[in-house]
Amino acid sequence: MTVPVFREFLEQNPDVEIVMVSRSNFESLFSDIQNVKFKGVDLDDYKGFFGLRRLANELQREFQPDFIANLHDVIRTKILDKIYKRRGLKVFKINKGKEEKEHLTDVWNLNKKQLKLTVERYADVFREMGFKLELSHQLRPLTTEKSGIGFAPFAQHQGKMMPLEKSFELVKILAQKYKIYFFGGGQSETETLKSWESQIPNTESLAGKLSLSEELKKISELELMISMDSANMHLASVVGTRCISIWGSTHPLAGFLGFGQSENDVVQVSDLSCRPCSVFGDKECYRGDWACLEELKVMRIVEKI
Repeated sequence: MTVPVFREFLEQNPDVEIVMVSRSNFESLFSDIQNVKFKGVDLDDYKGFFGLRRLANELQREFQPDFIANLHDVIRTKILDKIYKRRGLKVFKINKGKEEKEHLTDVWNLNKKQLKLTVERYADVFREMGFKLELSHQLRPLTTEKSGIGFAPFAQHQGKMMPLEKSFELVKILAQKYKIYFFGGGQSETETLKSWESQIPNTESLAGKLSLSEELKKISELELMISMDSANMHLASVVGTRCISIWGSTHPLAGFLGFGQSENDVVQVSDLSCRPCSVFGDKECYRGDWACLEELKVMRIVEKI
């Protein structure tokens, strides 16, 4: 979700350079943004306080930053913050709105309000540094020649994933009219999608076949992406492809709708007062029946398309 924020920030502040420090496998997300240097890090090489202090030393020596932007605010980055603050560097960190999100996901809270978008929380970090930044919240398609529909039926947590039998039914309906490309990762997902490909004509599984850069290119060429509230929605945003997103125990109110995606393209069970009960979909269903996912109607998704 940082990618579109970086792109628009650097367009509006062209004399600034960002050094993005993250896991090496995310590098291709930033490859087309001028003025972004990507520093890939294997966190296993920097374990514990002394490992992080060594990382802090290496980053400071190599890049000599004017500002530190902590866009993650987890234990590792909190430690890096303290190290840099002691050295007199100016450190700015994201306000995740933790208390607001806890209140939003309280199942007894019936007065649910839209929270600040996560991309705006990232933008606020740069604004606090004194830079001007206005986000467009508009998709930027990378190509005008688009065909086919992408479908990513999996998510990291059960609370964000439509039952597979519903996903299978959806694909059978859509494949009568559109070429469907499956996206997924890991051995279990790859095997499931390969099985679907063999059972449903006009489908093709790309699971386990593409690098991240190749996956981004393919998503950019799709007419439409269908995704759970998961990484594939945000990958679609990165390359400017419209995404129909499916939500269960999570909710766009928490601020995680993909950059430039439309609320009109959100599919969810809207008449459950317990939603959202989780920010990330990692909690057990307190009702025990996963109504937010079991009651989703496949034809509502078809109608959106």
